[in-house]
Amino acid sequence: MDYKKLERELKAIIGYGYNQVPGLGAVLYKDGNPCYKLCAGRAYIGKSGYGLDKDFKMDSLFRVASVSKQFTVYAIMQLVEKSLLGLDADVSQYLGFSLRHPYFPEVPITVRMLCSHTSGLRDGVIYCIPPGDSVQEFFVPEGRFFEGGAHFSSIKEPPGDYFSYCNLNYGLLGTIIEAVTGQRFDHYMELNVLAPLDIDGSYLPSRLSHEAFCRLGGIYQKIDDSHEWQPMMDQFDGVQPGADTVTMQNPYAENDDPASYSICGYKPGTNATFFSPQGGLRISLTGLGHVLELLMNGGVYRDRQIISASSLESMLSKHWSYEAGRKNGDTCDGTLLSYGLGLYQIAGNTSARVCENYEVDLVGHTGQAFGLLSGVFFRPGTRDGFAYIMNGEGSSEKKASSHGRFSGNFVWEERIMNALCCAMLE
Repeated sequence: MDYKKLERELKAIIGYGYNQVPGLGAVLYKDGNPCYKLCAGRAYIGKSGYGLDKDFKMDSLFRVASVSKQFTVYAIMQLVEKSLLGLDADVSQYLGFSLRHPYFPEVPITVRMLCSHTSGLRDGVIYCIPPGDSVQEFFVPEGRFFEGGAHFSSIKEPPGDYFSYCNLNYGLLGTIIEAVTGQRFDHYMELNVLAPLDIDGSYLPSRLSHEAFCRLGGIYQKIDDSHEWQPMMDQFDGVQPGADTVTMQNPYAENDDPASYSICGYKPGTNATFFSPQGGLRISLTGLGHVLELLMNGGVYRDRQIISASSLESMLSKHWSYEAGRKNGDTCDGTLLSYGLGLYQIAGNTSARVCENYEVDLVGHTGQAFGLLSGVFFRPGTRDGFAYIMNGEGSSEKKASSHGRFSGNFVWEERIMNALCCAMLE
C-alpha cells in the first residue's frame, strides 16, 4: 500500500505553528506486523552552543505520560496470577494503614477501583511526594499533603460507582506492588515487565545505561506565544543524574521547580509515587510497538506470555461505563466514556471518536503531560493498530486553538490519530 498521504499528513504536524510539534514518531500495524514507520523532527533541542540537538528516531526515549499506566497494571495482573494480591481486595491490607473515604467509611477501596479510577480518590494539586514521606500523608488530616481533604471526592461521587481520572490511584498501585514483592517499583518493573518485552527503558533517567541516556529526548511547549520551544522535562544537556536520584515535579503545581532527591535507603512499600507509576516510563517508539504486539496477541510477546489471556481480557473490558442519566463520571470533555484496567475503549460513533470520516473502535491509552502526547491503540477483534509519540505542543492547552476540530481531543492528537486511523482502514 502507498502511504504517501499518511507521510504528508504526519510531516505537516512538525513545525513551529500552534498546531504543530517539534518532533514525532508513529508506527502502524496491519495483521500483526508493522507496515509503516515514520520518525521526523527533533527529539532534543539543545541550548545554544551545546550542540546537543538530536533527531527523532525509533529508539529515542521519552517520558510517555499516561501510556505508562497499562505497564503498572501488567505488573498488578502478574501478581494476581500468582495469588499475591486480589483485584477485589481491600488495599488497606497492602498499604499497612486503613484507607477509607471519609464519606463512605463502610466501603473498602479495592485494587480494581484504583486500576479503573473508581476509587473515590482525587489528585489534588500534589500527587507525587518525596521518598522520605509515606502515602498515608495524603489521607490523614495531620498529613503534610492532605490539602484539606482534596484527595477525596465529594459525597455525590461514591467509590466503586463514580469515575474520575486520578493519577494518585497509580501511585498507590506502585506502592502496593512494592509492598507485595519487597522490591522497589522500578526494579520490579524492569525485571518482570520491561525486560521480557525487550524494552530498553526505565522510570528514572539515572537508571538508564549511558548509551540509552544519550537517546533520551526532551519535552517542550510554547509559553506565552513564544516562538521558541521551552524545555519542560528531561532537559539534561548531556549530564546524566547521579545513581539512585530522582527528579520529581507535579504537573498541576505549575509554579514549582523540579526537585531532586536521593533514594538511597528508601523503604519499598511506603511511597512509590516519586517513581511516577502513572506516567514516568521512559520508552521508545520501538518499545511501544512491542506493547502493541502484546495487546494484539493475547498477552504474548514473541512466544513469551507476559500476562495471561484472561488477565489481558480483564484489562480490555469495561469496568466502568458512563450513563448520561446518572452522570456517574467525569468524561474529560467526552473523551472517556468507559474504562478498563489501565486501558480504555473508544467507540467510533461517540464523542470519544478520533477518526472524522470512519467509525473506528479502539482500545488502548493516550498520554499527555508537560507537552508530550502519546498513544497506543488497536482495533478489537483485529491485529491492526498504531502507536505514536509527539514531544511538544505549539500553544497552551488552555487556548481555543489547541482544541480539536471534531473531537474532544487536543488538536495535535486529533491530527495524528485521524491520519493513522484513515491509513489503517484505507
